Amino acid sequence: MKALLDTQALIWAGQSPELLGTSARATISDGLSELLVSAASAWEIATKVRIGKLPEAKALESRFLEEMVASGYTLLPVTAEHALLAGRLVGAHRDPWDRMIAAQAVALDIPVISIDPQLDAFGVRRIW
Repeated sequence: MKALLDTQALIWAGQSPELLGTSARATISDGLSELLVSAASAWEIATKVRIGKLPEAKALESRFLEEMVASGYTLLPVTAEHALLAGRLVGAHRDPWDRMIAAQAVALDIPVISIDPQLDAFGVRRIW
C-alpha cells in the first residue's frame, strides 16, 4: 500500500507512536507500505519550529532529510499541478499545508495517514 503521512502523523510516528491510531500505526510499521512525506511537511515543520509553535520538532527539523532516509520514507515534491489542485479544492479548511497534502493525495489517488477529519471534505481517503 502507498500512503501519504500528514505532518502530525509524521511527527508522532517518530516521537510518540502510541498517539497514532491503530490503523495508522499498523500501516506505518508493516514494512510493506510505501510511505510518502510531502515537501509541504518540511515547510510546515521548519516554519512552525522557527516561530515557536512546534518546539518538540526542533530535532526533526534540523535533521529532516536524514530522518526521512533513515525512516525509509519517500519524499514527495510539490508540483505546479499539486499547487493548482490545492488552490482549487472546495472546502472551508484554510490551512495551506493540509490543503497541499490533500491535493497530493487526490492527485496520486492514495490515502493520507492523518487524525484530521477536516481532510474528509476534500474527498481524501484517510487512515487513522
